[in-house]
Amino acid sequence: MKALIVLAFTCMLLGGCSSSNNLLLGEVRATVGTHPVMVTDCYRTSVDAPRQTGAASYEYMPCRDARVTIQDEQLTVNGRSYGKLQARDSILVDHGVVSVHSN
Repeated sequence: MKALIVLAFTCMLLGGCSSSNNLLLGEVRATVGTHPVMVTDCYRTSVDAPRQTGAASYEYMPCRDARVTIQDEQLTVNGRSYGKLQARDSILVDHGVVSVHSN
């Protein structure tokens, strides 16, 4: 319990928690291309922003074990293909399980 209180205080003091990186819940969020992406089980105090790697290619690596790439609307997570996305589909990587939700 003390560790949780220390984490909460550190989060507030350093500004480490936000809607894009919630240290206490272990989830990070970002928009990759037109797609909202949430990755759970990712306890980081700072996360690099997604980057555009080509005309229609994006990469998001918030944790060392979560690599999300979108190339021409084809979703790949950790080297495994999850098919073609529709505009603004949301992506959830929850403890290694990938879900795509149409919006």
